[in-house]
Amino acid sequence: MKAILITGINGFVGTNFTNNWSKNHTLIGLDIHQPRKEGVQHIYSWDELGKLLATDAVVHLAGKAHDTKNQSEAKTYFDINTGLTRKIFDYFLRSDTRVFVFFSSVKAAADTVQGDILTEEVVPHPIGPYGESKIKAEEYLLGKQHEVERLGKKVYILRPCMIHGPGNKGNLNLLYNVVKKGIPWPLGTYENLRSFCSVDNISYVVEQLIIRDNIESGIYHIGDDEPLSTNELIGLISESVEKKAHIWKLPKSLINPMASVGDILHLPLNKQRLQKLTENYVVSNEKIKNALGITKMPISARDGMRKTLESFR
Repeated sequence: MKAILITGINGFVGTNFTNNWSKNHTLIGLDIHQPRKEGVQHIYSWDELGKLLATDAVVHLAGKAHDTKNQSEAKTYFDINTGLTRKIFDYFLRSDTRVFVFFSSVKAAADTVQGDILTEEVVPHPIGPYGESKIKAEEYLLGKQHEVERLGKKVYILRPCMIHGPGNKGNLNLLYNVVKKGIPWPLGTYENLRSFCSVDNISYVVEQLIIRDNIESGIYHIGDDEPLSTNELIGLISESVEKKAHIWKLPKSLINPMASVGDILHLPLNKQRLQKLTENYVVSNEKIKNALGITKMPISARDGMRKTLESFR
């Protein structure tokens, strides 16, 4: 049993970690709001950082999520994603805590994937304040590497792709509601592939990083074993809501001019949105699996997605 401090414990990922770990570990929270939470010994505010109980590991989840509507100010991202990371990491270095797990994002590495698959060897080139604030936080941690080694501590920078699971909010929910209403998907001619990350898989990975001593510090991309196409995702949603999938395979020669018109008339479908909806974004998880000594993640991409979709019902 380990004592684990989780920042952002009241969020979507923190809640799932609490549900998965509370029977086997002692959990302490750090969050803006401090309501009582089943399975958690105590939740502190950020102003109480100096009062925290001793722990074996820090899992730093707290952060400003990616705003796909680009309505958040850049300063907010850097204050939270970079500033809070520096604050909790400095506390970690002063404490007796052995393990620090930082939740960065694949968007810190690349906004779009060049080539077939995104690996840890890519030279980071984030676009926009979300990815840029995450890479700045990574750089701060890496800049303290010599001190980390001198103290005999472990630091893991995780770059998950889109995490999903019970309590998920965001674009997956929007797509679910579109399919549930029977609205056809008009972009079926694009066979794009995207990596997702089941919260159960990343929960397993983080727990292994905490309880084992033989895993090297470093940067690890996290995702399910198999990418899913948008068409396949719509099929899984249709299966979940017990409706026939309506996928229209309109010719690209028609869709591309429509997107160009959308740029001019400020319509929902424009060139940028078309690219985001149809691009490939496949992330390799081979490095973390090799580090853990496993050949596959505990739950498949399809089974994990089915579990998430079932929670929406």
